Amino acid sequence: MKVNFDIECTPEEARAFLGLPNIAPMQERIMKDMEDRIAENFSKLDPETLVKTWMPMSIQGWNDMQKMFWSQMSQASGAPEKKDK
Repeated sequence: MKVNFDIECTPEEARAFLGLPNIAPMQERIMKDMEDRIAENFSKLDPETLVKTWMPMSIQGWNDMQKMFWSQMSQASGAPEKKDK
C-alpha cells in the first residue's frame, strides 16, 4: 500500500512545524555586515590604487617582460635572437 501526502505551507510554517530555529534575523545581520564591508572596500579603491594592485610591475619589469616575450617569439619562429648592447 502506498500513501502520499501533499502539504502546502510556507517555509516559515514548515520550519516551525519541524522545530527548526528561525535564522532569518541572523542572515539579515550577516548580509548587512557583508554589504557594509564591500561598500567600504570599494570606497577605498581609487583608480591609482587599482592600477597599482593589478599591475605591480615597474617600467623596468615591463621592459624585461617585453624582451623575454620577443626572445621567445624569435626562438619559436627560428629567427636569430638580437642581443641588446
